[in-house]
Amino acid sequence: MTTILIVDDEYNMRQLIDLVIVKSGFQTIHAENGAEAYQAISQHSIDLVLLDVMMPGEDGFEVCKAIHAMTMDKVPIIFLTARDAKDDKVKGLMIGGDDYIVKPFTAEELVARIYAVLRRTGTLIQETEVQFLQHGVIKMDEISRKVCIEDELIALTLKEFELLYLFMKHPNNVYSREQLLEHIWNLNYSGGTRTVDTHIKTLRIKLGKKSKEASDYIQTVWGVGYRFEKNL
Repeated sequence: MTTILIVDDEYNMRQLIDLVIVKSGFQTIHAENGAEAYQAISQHSIDLVLLDVMMPGEDGFEVCKAIHAMTMDKVPIIFLTARDAKDDKVKGLMIGGDDYIVKPFTAEELVARIYAVLRRTGTLIQETEVQFLQHGVIKMDEISRKVCIEDELIALTLKEFELLYLFMKHPNNVYSREQLLEHIWNLNYSGGTRTVDTHIKTLRIKLGKKSKEASDYIQTVWGVGYRFEKNL
């Protein structure tokens, strides 16, 4: 699945962009500033960056240069900005930006620009490459983000799906609650680790209503966190 890093200091803007592009089949990671963006890139495989220009501290142009240095210019970048100045557009493109979108923009425009840049740079992951994950009775369609147990659809929230996707993508890996907060809720989530336990409990209940086997896949590792055990 194509992974997009959203870098914007405004929480509401990150959430809005996330809502739009997740519906289009992309996976997202959030960063509030340059430092968080660099950490995300060092820890995850990023296919494209949506980068706000007007951020406190390092602005988008500085962050763009740093990202290109880290990735050897292999990760495409689309600038997002409220400014429509011609000089800013030229500067953004000259330092290695692949496109420039002025806020406010429509959902259709954003998704179309993302696809255009991914196709042009050869980083678009085709749906036929990796579409299904299956462990035992659980089958997940990565593109449509649907989960079935023995061909019966299970209704999951966004966070429940992301938890299950992470577990199924990396079976037998043990994740601490803090790691799950970082992966699923982003680095700045301040709700405490209790929310992880709550979501895991709800996910187990939903899976268990269809199959006890499915619920049992998510194992508690006492004193550490959770893992997805595929060899029960």
